[in-house]
Amino acid sequence: MIPIRDTIPSRNYPVITTAIIGINVLVYLVQFSQGGVADRFFYIYGLVPARYVDPRLSHYFTTGQQIFSLFSFMFLHGGFWHLLGNLWTLWIFGDNVEDRLGPLRYLVFYLACGLASGLSHLILNTGSNIPTIGASGAIAGVMGAYFILFPRSKVLTLVPIVIIPLFFEIPAYFFLGFWFFLQFLNAAAGHGAAGGIAWWAHIGGFIFGIIFLKLFQVLPDTGASKMISKATEKKHTHRLQIIRPVNLDNEDPNLYGTIEVTSSEAKQGSRKMVNIPWGFQKRLIKVTIPAGIAEGAKLRLKGQGRLMPNGRQGDLLLKVALRPTHEG
Repeated sequence: MIPIRDTIPSRNYPVITTAIIGINVLVYLVQFSQGGVADRFFYIYGLVPARYVDPRLSHYFTTGQQIFSLFSFMFLHGGFWHLLGNLWTLWIFGDNVEDRLGPLRYLVFYLACGLASGLSHLILNTGSNIPTIGASGAIAGVMGAYFILFPRSKVLTLVPIVIIPLFFEIPAYFFLGFWFFLQFLNAAAGHGAAGGIAWWAHIGGFIFGIIFLKLFQVLPDTGASKMISKATEKKHTHRLQIIRPVNLDNEDPNLYGTIEVTSSEAKQGSRKMVNIPWGFQKRLIKVTIPAGIAEGAKLRLKGQGRLMPNGRQGDLLLKVALRPTHEG
């Protein structure tokens, strides 16, 4: 199963999430260039618990270096797939949390979650001399916040069967809850770092993500956050949308749904891919939004409705809805 995205579109372009992803990629290129001295690079900039409790090691590092490693470790990765998996997860869940907290609070929140995840690992593995690296602890904090903020969301998941792509919507609370359960199960079974994975860092990040969310929600938005949010508002809705059609009358072969566009898309026209779950069917259809379309107008997709006992095939009628925009 491959998670594609969640089903709650963000209103703003995730500038901080994108910046974090960019920094992680740049750091990966730097560490990749280290070649044969990569292990030394990880030891200096990764989180090594023994460095903080063993005087024989700690005296080799300045206080500034020790503090810096508590943050730098969350931007290092052990390989391409480690990097890709972390950043893809952040892209799926980070935009909505950034939307809710605002860019500046979200940045502090992300770093605080990463720090808390690192300290969780450090406290429970004080004698370890193995560097801990990766953004997964900080991202776990983002997942914990998402778990609380968007309990009714769903994760659109791709399940490829041979060459046929099938999409399923998995409830976010189940997806994230099961993920957290697996982290705890692995931590308990492997004493916290089985297979080189810092399970307690994941668990700590997730739990502290929930705690920090409650604290950050109390803090007021700053004028800077509001200005950034207005400037980064998205001009387009998701290219791939989920349409849940309804049938208004058992005698009516047509299905009815709603497709969301921005005022810019309505004015200039756009193209969308819509996934239409109906019964056991999962259809993926291209939809063209004509330029100048008005809110409330209906797009007719011929032959995408119900198949009646008499052999008549209905249509799918999509009502165009304009997404509200920021004012002021």
